[in-house]
Amino acid sequence: MPTVNFTGSVDKDLLKRAKVLAAKSDTSVNALFNAELRYLVETFEAAEASGNQNFKTLLDFSLGRLNDRDAMDALGIDSEEDLFLLMAQAHLPMPRLPEASTREMVDALHTLTQQPAE
Repeated sequence: MPTVNFTGSVDKDLLKRAKVLAAKSDTSVNALFNAELRYLVETFEAAEASGNQNFKTLLDFSLGRLNDRDAMDALGIDSEEDLFLLMAQAHLPMPRLPEASTREMVDALHTLTQQPAE
């Protein structure tokens, strides 16, 4: 299968940790990346071909495009535990908060630290 080089960026600490994992697994970061990307694409394509939108919903949740409540509604579940179990079964990383939510939390913390002590 022909390969192509591409340029991307990755968090410096993540790359360092990936190199350690690759060394411990007697493989390369490139092989790890290809395996994970292949899994993601093939799983998405299989779900899409069968008309199942669950993987897309989980991926959107993982990427912070959906909040937990909307993801659970779309999946027809009512438990956050079930949602996180589905995430693990789908082999997807746990979500990060949307940027706006993270900013609101940071601003709230700044406000708390700037209030005078009683």
